[in-house]
Amino acid sequence: MTQARYRVTGMDCGACASKIDTALRRVPGVSEVAVSFQSGVLSLAHDERVDEAAVTKTLSKLGFGATPLAADSVAERPADTAWWKSAKARATLLCGLAVAVAYGVGQLFPPIERYAFIAALLVGLIPVARRAFAAARMGSPFSIEMLMTVAAVGAVIIGATEEAAAVVLFFLVGEMLEGLAASRARRSISDLANLVPKTALVEEAGEIRTVQAEVLQVGEIILVRPGERIAADGEIIEGAGDIDEAPVTGESVPKAKVAGDTVFAGTINTTGVLRIRVTAAAADNTIARVVRLVEEAQESKAPTERFIDRFSRVYTPFVVLFAVLVAVVPPLAVGAPWQTWIYRGLAVLLIGCPCALVISTPAAIAASLSAGARRGLLLKGGAVLEGLRHVTAVAFDKTGTLTQGRPIVTDIVAFERSEDVVLAMTAALERGSTHPLAVAILDKAKAQGVSIPPAFMAKALAGEGISGNVAGETTFFGSPKAAVERAPINPAKAARIEALNAEGKTVSVLVVNGQAVGLVALRDEPRPDARKGLSALTARGVRTVMLTGDNARTAAAVGDRLGVEVRAELMPQDKLAIVRALQAEGLTVAKVGDGINDAPALAAADIGIAMGGGTDVALETADAAALHGRVSDVADMIALSKATMRNIYQNITVALGLKVVFLVTTVIGVTGLWPAILADTGATVLVTLNAIRLLRWRPV
Repeated sequence: MTQARYRVTGMDCGACASKIDTALRRVPGVSEVAVSFQSGVLSLAHDERVDEAAVTKTLSKLGFGATPLAADSVAERPADTAWWKSAKARATLLCGLAVAVAYGVGQLFPPIERYAFIAALLVGLIPVARRAFAAARMGSPFSIEMLMTVAAVGAVIIGATEEAAAVVLFFLVGEMLEGLAASRARRSISDLANLVPKTALVEEAGEIRTVQAEVLQVGEIILVRPGERIAADGEIIEGAGDIDEAPVTGESVPKAKVAGDTVFAGTINTTGVLRIRVTAAAADNTIARVVRLVEEAQESKAPTERFIDRFSRVYTPFVVLFAVLVAVVPPLAVGAPWQTWIYRGLAVLLIGCPCALVISTPAAIAASLSAGARRGLLLKGGAVLEGLRHVTAVAFDKTGTLTQGRPIVTDIVAFERSEDVVLAMTAALERGSTHPLAVAILDKAKAQGVSIPPAFMAKALAGEGISGNVAGETTFFGSPKAAVERAPINPAKAARIEALNAEGKTVSVLVVNGQAVGLVALRDEPRPDARKGLSALTARGVRTVMLTGDNARTAAAVGDRLGVEVRAELMPQDKLAIVRALQAEGLTVAKVGDGINDAPALAAADIGIAMGGGTDVALETADAAALHGRVSDVADMIALSKATMRNIYQNITVALGLKVVFLVTTVIGVTGLWPAILADTGATVLVTLNAIRLLRWRPV
């Protein structure tokens, strides 16, 4: 089987996607079809009997354009064109002009008024009718185009020629507005892709040259000047600057970055000149991955969307049958005027179009997925977005999820010498080591501006620490147990060590010339927003629990600080078992983690959420990802889910409510063809505009 993707133009609502889906499934050799009108992308699997020409020809008959799209492409996005330049806008303008001319002719030459309006009607109706019959031949007989064609022809037959022409014009105006609204929603994710600059400055053999950003290779060195956007994911190898990540993360405060720090494509270097080593090709940078995953997510349907699709397949034939009954039963049963009731039946036919109903759910989901992605909340499909509102328990990993994933120096205790001397001598021994504890100590010394003396004959002692000669003094830095063997530790010092250990900190003692002169305590500290994020979940009635492989004392210390239930000293299978136990209690569980050992629990949870900076295994296994690693993102995901479902319910109410009202008023003769088509197109536009409001969603 061959997998193919196409960019489809002219697809503005769920009904369009449904027609494409139905038509392509009838093509011999096509096995799978996925259509997303939100992203304008068609994906299908087919055998050798189907080629590109067959696909584009089928879509052309339905009135859609299609161009092949590479599987990993983010550069083949069509440039936005002004709405008045679109094909639908031109057709609407032409029909409107024809109707205006027909009206003028009718005023000047009343005997030929009817024929003038028929001509104007044909200007707008012929393209619509062509699409209607093409859709019918390909398995979609109850399309809006067919309903429109039947209603217009019927109106002409019963003498309502002016109304027929006006209804066709209103229909074209409605289609144009639908296209405009859909384009606005679609542009939100395209704008994200456009954050990456088109060109980059590459440094090669001491020379700087400009190249297209899409051809950058891993390992190349790029130069980014102040005020420029970064063209690729990479690592700073020289320079320092404040990076504005607001376009990608929404963070309003620029982040200070130095050599060794990672940067993302699309962010802005506000100060300093940076030399950056590219770590991901254009197709694999952070933004490209987000865009690709969001498009894939938009192609998958949520449970509510699938229900609406099934409902509409029954609803539309029912409405057609009801329209026929309205047209023929009163004249046959009680001798009512045929012309009056045929007119009302035609109006009912127009009101019954399911466009607004079909678009109510996917439009809201598409807008939410885009809004979430722009804030680092990557949700892999409508089912995930819908399911998050049901979450009643969240199980967090500790290291790298609730905590920062790296130790920092929390305490420097001087017994005999000053704190700066203790830190300086400790840093002297650790200089050159890449161990996380050594890195933390060296970072602390650098931050405090401590001058580090040279160390001689430094050597690591397995399981104990490190020893050497610092400033002419015999020095050891290591575990309290190893320190006791080299220097006496009185009860007061021992009590201080025990107190720090009780807080979940790793304590190392500095011994100089056989005397314990001080100690350094380190701990993997909670993320800055961890407590706030957990509190937000608790306020929503969501139970929180921390699952960690760390020792019970360290885990308890972190849990006490954050106010979260703790389960410690766990193996991967233990985390999986706890998730299943929570589910057995009737809870809907989300599991949040960032490592390989979280993958089984992530897969077993109702919703698996990977934290930013996590491994590819976690990102692939999870249903959602908090790309920027904020604990509060989990509560924000749930809030976005609930906001989306409220929007969907509003859309369904508007779509069905307007139809019910106009069905009643049409049957009793209060409204006719004009209000009928306005009810249909108006409801579609209202539903789309309401869904677009979600693009402006912000976490509380």
